[in-house]
Amino acid sequence: MGHNPQLLWKGHQGLEQARPAFPERDGTGPTVSASALASLSAWGPNQLSPRGLNAHTKPETEHPFPVSAPPGPLSGSGVHFLPWRDPWTHREGRLREDSWKRKMPSTDLLMLKAFEPYLEILEVYSTKAKNYVNGHCTKYEPWQLIACSVVSTLLIVWVYGFVFQPESLWSRFKKRCFKLIRKMPIIGRKIQDNLNKTKDDISKNMSFLKVDKDYVKALPVQGLSSSAVLEKLKEYSSMDVFWQEGKASGAVYSGEEELTELLVKAYGNFAWSNPLHPDIFPGLRKIEAEIVRIACSLFNGGPDSCGCVTSGGTESILMACKAYRDLAFANGIRTPEIVAPQSAHAAFDKAANYFGMKIIRVPLNKMMEVDVRAMRRAISRNTAMLVCSTPQFPHGILDPVPEVAKLAVRYKIPLHVDACLGGFLIVFMEKAGYPLEQPFDFRVKGVTSISADTHKYGYAPKGSSVVLYSDKKYRSHQFFVATDWQGGIYASPTIAGSRPGGISAACWAALMYFGESGYVEATKQIIKTTRFLKSELENIKGIFVFGNPQLSVIALGSRDFDIYRLFNLMTAKGWNLNHLQFPPSIHFCITLVHTRKRVAIQFLKDIRESVTQIMKNPKAKTTGMGAIYGMAQTTVDRNLVAELTSVFLDSLFSTDAVTPSSQMNGSSKPR
Repeated sequence: MGHNPQLLWKGHQGLEQARPAFPERDGTGPTVSASALASLSAWGPNQLSPRGLNAHTKPETEHPFPVSAPPGPLSGSGVHFLPWRDPWTHREGRLREDSWKRKMPSTDLLMLKAFEPYLEILEVYSTKAKNYVNGHCTKYEPWQLIACSVVSTLLIVWVYGFVFQPESLWSRFKKRCFKLIRKMPIIGRKIQDNLNKTKDDISKNMSFLKVDKDYVKALPVQGLSSSAVLEKLKEYSSMDVFWQEGKASGAVYSGEEELTELLVKAYGNFAWSNPLHPDIFPGLRKIEAEIVRIACSLFNGGPDSCGCVTSGGTESILMACKAYRDLAFANGIRTPEIVAPQSAHAAFDKAANYFGMKIIRVPLNKMMEVDVRAMRRAISRNTAMLVCSTPQFPHGILDPVPEVAKLAVRYKIPLHVDACLGGFLIVFMEKAGYPLEQPFDFRVKGVTSISADTHKYGYAPKGSSVVLYSDKKYRSHQFFVATDWQGGIYASPTIAGSRPGGISAACWAALMYFGESGYVEATKQIIKTTRFLKSELENIKGIFVFGNPQLSVIALGSRDFDIYRLFNLMTAKGWNLNHLQFPPSIHFCITLVHTRKRVAIQFLKDIRESVTQIMKNPKAKTTGMGAIYGMAQTTVDRNLVAELTSVFLDSLFSTDAVTPSSQMNGSSKPR
C-alpha cells in the first residue's frame, strides 16, 4: 500500500477475474493524466477506497490507486482504487479464507467481522508509525542506531533489576533516608544517645545475665570426674525459672517425670548415632522412617505422602520454602514469592532472607484470620507458595485452609500448612470431643505440605519436628546433592549433615509411650483448660480476647490501657508470658503443665488483681521491658529495632558479667 500504485482495469466479472493492464510487477504501466489527478484531488482523500468499493463509500486508506471501470458489480461508474494483487494468488487466498471461516462457529465469525474495521484502522496507524520511525531514523548512521539500542536495552535491564528486588523499592528508600538522617551531626548524635540508653535498659532487665557464679572461660587444667561434672550441671539447672509451677507460657509441654526418664534412656541408647550414616546405623534410619510415616497417617496423607525429620519448626518451614523455591526455578520463575498471612511465623521471613525469595504479607480480617480476598490479590506470576497456619502463633487462630486451598488449586500453586505449634493437638481434636468446623490436612485438595513439631504437643525432646509432603515430587526439590565433590557424592535431605540420632530415638519413644489414647487424653485436658480460661478472661473488664481461638493459645488486648503494663505486672508475679505487636497484645500458651495443680485458677487470680490495679490509673506511663516493647513497636526506623534486638542476641553469648572474684577456668581455686 505504501509503494508505487499499479493501475488496474476492473471488469463486470469482479476482482477475481481482473487482468493486469500492464507488465506484471515491473513497476511500469499507464500513467494517470494530469486532468484525472486534478479531478481526484477535488474528491478529497476521504472518498477513495483501496478495496473495490465505489468512490462514495467510507475510505480504508490514504494511498488510493486510481482506475476507471465500466458499470458492473461495483455499482456505478467512476474512478475506483485497487491495490495490485496477483489474481491467482488472490483466488487461492480467498479459498483458504473461506475454508477457514466455514470451520468457525457462527458467533465467532460474527465477532471476527465486527472487529474487521478496527483491524484495518489499526493497520493504517501501524503503517503510519512505521513510516514515521523509519523517516526519523534516516538521519542516523547504522552504528548509531545499534549503539542506542544496546545502551537502551542495558538501561532497561538495570532499571528492572533495581526496581523489582525481593525487598521493595519503598522499603529500600526508607532505609536509605533513615541512614542519611543518622549521619547528620546533631540529629544523629541524639539518636545514638537514646539508642545507647535503651541498650543499657535492655541489659539491666535481662535477668538471665544476673548470675552469682563465675563463667568458665577456659578448659580445666585437668579433667573433672563424672560426679563433679554432674554436680556443676545441677548448679546450672538450679538457675532455671520454676517452670514446674506452670508459670511459663509454652516452652515446656509436658515435664512428666516418667516420660523424662524414658527420653533420657532412649537418647543414651543412640547417643553416638548419626542419621548421615544409615549403613552404620540402620536402626536409626528405621526409626526416622517410622516417625515420618506415623505423622503422614495422622495428617491423612495418601500412599504417595512422604516427609523428613528436622531439628525444629523453623527448619521444617525452611525446607518447605526451599523445595518450592527450587520448584519455582524449574518452572522459570526467577524471583519466587511467598504469599503468607501477617500472622504466619517469622521463619517464613527467615526462609525468604536465606533463599533469596520475596515474602508478601497478607492482612488479617477482624477475627485475626487471613483475608482470603487479599491473598488472591497478592498472587502473581512469581508466586511460589501460599501459606496457612493451624494455628498461627500470635493469637492461636486457625486460618481458613479450605478457602485458601481453592486458590492454590485454581492457580496451581503449592499450599503449605504450618501446624508447627498445634499439629499434635489438632489431629486429635475430633477424638477428644472437640471437632473442628473445617478440615486442615491432606484431605483438603490443594494442601501440598504440612509442618508439625513433635517437640511441642508430641512431647518429644527439643530438636524434633517433621515436614510432610503430599507427593514425593515436592520433597525431591528439598534435597541437596553435590555430585562433583572430591569426597564423593554428598547428599542430605535437610539443612544439617550430621544430626543427633538420640533426638530421633527419643522422639520415637515419646510417640510409642503416649500412643493414640494418650494423645487424645492430653488433648482433651489442654483444650478443656484453654476454653475455661477463655470464658473467664472474656468476662474481665478492661481486657479482651483476640478472635476465637480453638486450640491452646489465648491472646489478650486492651482498649483502656497499655497492655504491656499487664505484661509487667504478671512478670513481677512470676509469670513468663509472650508479648506481641501490631497490635499490642500478650498471649498465654497452655500446655500439659497448666492442666495440673490449679495453675489456671492462679493465673486468673493474678490477671484479675493486675487488671484491677491498672484500671485505678489506666493512663499511667509504662516502664521497664513493657516500655521497651512499646517503643520498639512505634519506631518507624525498623533498623533501629533490629539494632536493639542485637543487644539481646549478643548477650546470649556474653561472659562479661562476672563476680568480683573472677575465675578463668573450671578448675578448683588454689588454697
